[in-house]
This record gives sequence, C-alpha cells and structure tokens, in this order.
Amino acid sequence: MRSIRHALVIVSFLALGLTVAREAVAGQPSEQLRSRIDRVIGILEDPALKARPEARRTALRGAASEIFDFTEITRRSLGRHWQAASPAEREELARLLTALLERAYLGRIEQYSGERIVVAGEAVDGELATVRTKLVGKSGLEIPVDYRLYRAGDRWLAYDVAVEGVSLVANYRAQFNKIIQTSSAQALVLRLRAKQE
Repeated sequence: MRSIRHALVIVSFLALGLTVAREAVAGQPSEQLRSRIDRVIGILEDPALKARPEARRTALRGAASEIFDFTEITRRSLGRHWQAASPAEREELARLLTALLERAYLGRIEQYSGERIVVAGEAVDGELATVRTKLVGKSGLEIPVDYRLYRAGDRWLAYDVAVEGVSLVANYRAQFNKIIQTSSAQALVLRLRAKQE
C-alpha cells in the first residue's frame, strides 16, 4: 500500500498542480494532457473557487475525469477478474476505486510546493500512446512519470501512470489479485468500501 500511496502523491501533483514546461515535444496526446493540466491550474488559481472549497473540488473532479478514465483503470487493475464480475459488481468496483483515487488525487493538492512537469516526448502506436514526463522538484531532482493513454474518439484518456517505472495499474492488479485469490471478489469490495468510509 505504501508504494501505491507514493505513486498517488506524485500522480496528484502531476495532474493537478504543476506548471507544464513549454519546451516539450508536441503531439496530440501530449497537447491534450497539457491543456487539461492547464485547466486544472486555472481552477486552482481561481480566487472565486478558492473561497468555495466544495465548488472547487467539484470542478477538480470534472477536470480529473477529462484526464483519467477511472472505469478503464479499474478494468485493467482487476485484470482477468473483471470478466468474471457481474455488471453490478463492475459498476461498484469502478465507483469505489474512483472514489479512492479521487480522494488521494484531490487531497494532495494543498501540498503543492512549486514542482513543475516537463513533457519529454510521446510515443503513439495506433489507438494507444505514452506521454513521457518528468516531475522536476525545486532542488532539480527529476522523477520520470509516464502517462499511458488510449484514444476515445477525438480524446486521449489515461488508463495508467508509471512513476519511476512502477505502474499504478500493475500495483493495484497485484494487490487485488491477491485479495480475490485468497478470499473473494466480495472481500475486495468490502475493503474498498472500508477505505471509502
């Protein structure tokens, strides 16, 4: 769980509170990601929203849904167990994991301390793309972060994030698989519900 928390901290900084360097390699997936991060920064800097925390969080949730496909993250995190789940179980698992990610994602914004993101490039392979970025701290320390996206019509949505080569989805998949194999899918639902409470 600690490594997931570490990854979520970095993901939240990347997606919600960083200045995007403009010297980056341009392309449709990276341009869309950059414009969505710019939208998030606009929300964070809006004085009217700063005075209304609930409205600000609602706006940030909307912006997050423009960057990430939480249902796809859930599907990939469950791996083969997704197919065995009923439509109602899939819906609940997606809702619970989305709530978990949003809490971590939105809860870290206040800890932003001037880091910036540099888009280092992108690789597009048909309907899939990877946007390579670097989180650059004030000390100059660089942490590589790759967004894995898929094309949904004219949009690119993230279905995974890898921080220093560690995939958020692969990390969740290993944990979820262990819970389901040693107990049941219902046990996973109960654990996710407990985290929500």
